[in-house]
Amino acid sequence: MDQPMHISRQASVESLRAFIDAGGYAPGDRLPAERDLISALGMSRTTLRKALDSLEREGLIWRHVGKGTFLSEPKAAEPGLPDIGHHLTPVKVMRARLSIEPAIAREAAVNASGQAVAQIMRAVEFCEQAETWAEYETHDDAFHHAVAVASDNLLLVTLYDQMNKVQRNVAWRRVVRDSIRPPRSHTSFEEHRNIAAAVEARDPMAAHDAMRRHIGSVSARLFGEI
Repeated sequence: MDQPMHISRQASVESLRAFIDAGGYAPGDRLPAERDLISALGMSRTTLRKALDSLEREGLIWRHVGKGTFLSEPKAAEPGLPDIGHHLTPVKVMRARLSIEPAIAREAAVNASGQAVAQIMRAVEFCEQAETWAEYETHDDAFHHAVAVASDNLLLVTLYDQMNKVQRNVAWRRVVRDSIRPPRSHTSFEEHRNIAAAVEARDPMAAHDAMRRHIGSVSARLFGEI
């Protein structure tokens, strides 16, 4: 039996996207089971799951535990954000995160479903497996988004997503990295795990405090004390 090929993350995402396009799937249609996709695409289970995660973050697909993977409905165009970036500094953006995200984590600990917790844990693992800073930042976004989703409050999810868009424009573009990928000792890895553990334990204050320590640590490391 032939072994699955090793292909890059981007190539695996594009291969899966092309498979979906060629299959003529309509919104709401269920995609083939993982074992069939692995056979059809010639990639490993790990590579396939990472590609599925990427398309899920894009909103192209959605997954339901025990039922399968489905093609999403096309999203309506989002209204434009006010151009507020030139009024903000990275420190002000981080102060906004420090005010909002601990509260979101607290709500996640109260309301998270088992599936939401699993998504948070998966994002934690993907962050630690990242081979470049760009890949890490994508998974870091997914981690914080998953915590917001776990709050089971659409307003909080929308608030986080809008804040993250501003952050990407204002803060991260000014960061200069001195390595290709996060080091194994990267402090955010343990901080992510602490947040995830508090949400899984249904401990609202621990989740709030763990997120506050994490945002404060990131800000201090990149931009100085806030």
